[in-house]
Amino acid sequence: MKKLSGAALQQQLSLVPNWRFDEESLSIERRFAFKDFSEAFAFMTRVAIAAEQRNHHPEWFNVYNRVDITFTTHDAGGLTERDIAFAQWVDGIAGDAGN
Repeated sequence: MKKLSGAALQQQLSLVPNWRFDEESLSIERRFAFKDFSEAFAFMTRVAIAAEQRNHHPEWFNVYNRVDITFTTHDAGGLTERDIAFAQWVDGIAGDAGN
């Protein structure tokens, strides 16, 4: 996977408008808030299963109903199309939790 940069990076970032791009770590981040811990944990379980299937694992943090997710491709040294695609998938299963 090739690290995104320049116009290609901007174009790909436009596909995930709810994610924040961190220029220092070359990653995207998003916070999700669920009704309670059970919903947050169920969401994390779905993401974990998909991460194993994709062999692409996010960095994340969970406290009670909140889940913070960071995507980057360490092997590529930054953000790749793989990260964008996974972030889009996560958005699709999160429902209103990301708002």
